Amino acid sequence: MGAHGSGTKDDPWQLVTPPGSSAYTMYADETLDPPQLVCVVGKAKLAYDLRALEDAHAMLVAHGDWMELGIADEGKPAMEGTLEAWARSEDIPLGGFYGLKKGMRGRFAMYVPPLLEALGRVELTHVARNNRVRAI
Repeated sequence: MGAHGSGTKDDPWQLVTPPGSSAYTMYADETLDPPQLVCVVGKAKLAYDLRALEDAHAMLVAHGDWMELGIADEGKPAMEGTLEAWARSEDIPLGGFYGLKKGMRGRFAMYVPPLLEALGRVELTHVARNNRVRAI
């Protein structure tokens, strides 16, 4: 599943959530502090630390197998052993959420894996529920 777009604000990546239920865009903005991966879903704008792309891929390479996404909103607990739990763990290089907008720091596993897939870094399942990801 390639992404259309070059990943800039003027030409964002055009992506679809893992279950295929929603289209959204993402772009990298390295002018922000910290550099951010900006995700636009309808009128909502989420932001993740840009280093999440490299860190998530490195973690999945080290994991070596399929990992459940475990998508969850910030206010809900993420199931242990999932990508979502990792992305908000104190053990990640940032020491807590890759998400940068309080109240909207969850759903990392919904929006970041399709971009990693489009960039050729991971394989991602595309079923209605319980999708999984693994590094390529």
